[in-house]
Amino acid sequence: MLKNLIGKRSDKVKNTIEKGAVRKFAEAIGDPAPIYLDEEVGKNSIYKRNIAPPTFPVTFNYGFIPEMKLPSKGIIHGEQNYHYERPLFIGEEVYCHMEIKDYYEKTGRNGDMSFLVINRIGEDENGNLLFSENRVVILNDAVRKGMLV
Repeated sequence: MLKNLIGKRSDKVKNTIEKGAVRKFAEAIGDPAPIYLDEEVGKNSIYKRNIAPPTFPVTFNYGFIPEMKLPSKGIIHGEQNYHYERPLFIGEEVYCHMEIKDYYEKTGRNGDMSFLVINRIGEDENGNLLFSENRVVILNDAVRKGMLV
C-alpha cells in the first residue's frame, strides 16, 4: 500500500534550540534537571553549557514528504528510539530531515495493519550527525481502509 514511499526523504529544515522551548518542554515532561536551564550548572558540566532533554527532538520540524499523505487521526505510535553522537546544546541550530526506511504489513487479531518505519535525522551546520531517531508508525485496518477511499 505505501511501499512506494520507501527511500523518500524530506528537505532539511533548520531548527534552533531555544532556552524558553527547553524550559517548557522540561516542565511538560516533569524533568527539572538543572543541566537543562541552570547556567551555572551548565558551565560547570562536562559540556560547559546547558543541554536539551534527550527526547527534545520530538519538537523539531523535519519537513515533509509530499507523497506521504497519512490521515491526521487513527495513527498509532508503535516504537521510537534515539541514538546520539553527543547532547544537543541550547542555542545551537540543528538541521533535520526524515526518510522512509521500510513499510510492511501484518495481520493481527483486529485485522490487517501497516507498519511504516521512519528515520529522523538531526545534523549540525556542517552536516555532521548529531542524532538519529527511528520510529514505527502503525496504521490499523480502519485507517488503511479510509486511505483507500
